[in-house]
Amino acid sequence: MLTPRPLSLVTSDGELVLDHGTTVSASDQLGGVLAWLQQALRPATGLPLPTAARATITLELAADLGPEAYRLDVTPERATIAGGDPAGVFYGCQALLQLLPPTVYRRAPVAGQRWAVPAVRVHDAPRFAWRGAMLDVARHFLPKHDVLRFIDLMALHRLNTLHWHLTDDQGWRLEITRYPRLTEVGAWRRESQVGAVRSARGDGRPHGGFYTQADVREIVAYAADRFITVVPEIESPGHVQAALAAYPELGVTGQPLDVWTRWGISPNILNVEESTVGFFTGVLDEVLALFPSRYIGVGGDECPKGQWRADPRTRARMAELGIAGEEQLQAWFIGRLDEHLTAAGRRLFGWDEILEGDLGPGATVASWRGMTGAVAAARRGHDVVACPDDLVYLDYRQSESPDEPIPVSIPLTLRDVYAFDPVPPQLSPEQARHILGGQANLWTEHADSPRTVDYLAFPRLCAVAEALWTSGDRDFAEFEPRLRHHLARLDALGVEYRHADGPLPWQTRPGVPGRPQTREQRTVHIAQLVANISPS
Repeated sequence: MLTPRPLSLVTSDGELVLDHGTTVSASDQLGGVLAWLQQALRPATGLPLPTAARATITLELAADLGPEAYRLDVTPERATIAGGDPAGVFYGCQALLQLLPPTVYRRAPVAGQRWAVPAVRVHDAPRFAWRGAMLDVARHFLPKHDVLRFIDLMALHRLNTLHWHLTDDQGWRLEITRYPRLTEVGAWRRESQVGAVRSARGDGRPHGGFYTQADVREIVAYAADRFITVVPEIESPGHVQAALAAYPELGVTGQPLDVWTRWGISPNILNVEESTVGFFTGVLDEVLALFPSRYIGVGGDECPKGQWRADPRTRARMAELGIAGEEQLQAWFIGRLDEHLTAAGRRLFGWDEILEGDLGPGATVASWRGMTGAVAAARRGHDVVACPDDLVYLDYRQSESPDEPIPVSIPLTLRDVYAFDPVPPQLSPEQARHILGGQANLWTEHADSPRTVDYLAFPRLCAVAEALWTSGDRDFAEFEPRLRHHLARLDALGVEYRHADGPLPWQTRPGVPGRPQTREQRTVHIAQLVANISPS
């Protein structure tokens, strides 16, 4: 009943009972993992779990296992968790927890519960190195406590990359000390659009929030203790109206603006002066100091170019730079950020629109408009993270039912999401090696509370996690009964997931308009969006 499904699981007779005599041990290198396991087991079991030389539960490294791989051996006498590295041992500990009753995930002692682990031998290793979730906190701010909780839920599902969308037209969520107005002004908007249609009303309620640099250090360290890398994203040169509200001189018009209160894509974008490039490289310098991730997101998506076309100064700037078209102008701006990140030993990470112009050799592409970007990038020799909207956009509606809250785009059922495969079949084996893995994307225009994030993410994120972790053929009919058992764990954790028969009454949003599409409509729309991407 493990989720994600392991490579192999062989059961034996008997069980290991955890009681007040249970002890634990690990080498110094695994001290952090051991402390995490003790903290995970103690609240519900009430067991002291002291260390001992010859322990009931032993954590160890094994030279015959690869990165993130683990082996779990449970007999009636003891349990041994071996990993190819500390991350592998951590995932073995997660498997051990899942073999216990689901009440082990509760945060207070559970009376009358027998804590028994079946005798079993598990061998497991991930299929992909990048197993991620993108969390948008720009549209609706998620308090630090709830970000930490989301990280714990990612770790439970063996996900290891949090792509953190920190800035957009509707809010700037990261403290930058050299540019304090980014959060003093850019982190707050006067109201929010309610619904997905253009005519949707505003709610009249101010919204905002941001993470201090101390908050960010805490979140990054908390994630690292759970073997999750946080990849930040700072949008440019579009999706920047919150930054322009704080510093209007960064814009094409230079006119004062408010932080945007509507959903969709603001027409207001960055100018391409050297001072603006310097502003954003200055932002990135503080980002680099906060986030040790190899990858740094710079956006690059959905940049409307009407202001550049209409602006005489931008046309003159293009002539100065010897640039013929606006697509190449955007590529120039992204390229300048890429140079800065490369010089710092990092790699630029951007949405697949960055493929529409020249791209530095180290840039990594998030393919979201279907898999066109994944194919084009891999064929050009760029690494890829697959996140096609028609399979893993978790803000999309979950059924055709009119009760789905604020229904957006096409229905993505649990079965649809489970079918996700990050590797496009038309790639050669050599090209396929550029697919680092994949991620689910959770945009929060219509998720104004942690409860709604739960509803949109789960249990579909469980299916994404299995698609990214599990090797070999997958069968939804085999997944379903394991998921039903897994939902008891989510219940114990207090996750307000979507039930199989639809939203509960308080999960609906009656009277709030959505923007549903058919798959045919979406296919036509995406084809238009990717028309500028060369297939090779």
